[in-house]
Amino acid sequence: MPRKVTVLATANFERNLSEIRDFLAAADAGPAFEGLIDQLSQRIIPALESFPEIGADFTARAPLSAEGQALFERAIRLASPRGRLRQLIDGDYLILYLVRDTSIFLLSIRHHSQLSFDFMGHWP
Repeated sequence: MPRKVTVLATANFERNLSEIRDFLAAADAGPAFEGLIDQLSQRIIPALESFPEIGADFTARAPLSAEGQALFERAIRLASPRGRLRQLIDGDYLILYLVRDTSIFLLSIRHHSQLSFDFMGHWP
């Protein structure tokens, strides 16, 4: 029988949810946010509680860019020796979480479309 853990949302995860809500509202897809909340509470969090290692090992694939590598190394240092960084892709969402002892810390969530290709908006 798998061990049961406690899942906790960090302030950053909550900020990300707020950004996703705003992003979906701007895309005229506001009802999708309620679907995400239902998905988190009814399926994703219960699955993580029962199977903490369900997500892929975040440290298995280092980024290629220098900036990405620096952020990657910082995340690993912050995870500490006891923590394991994992990533879970569920539908349109990528969730980064930390497993430490009997706790899971939800660190980040992003909708795949939040990364835009609006080059003129980013680099005028």
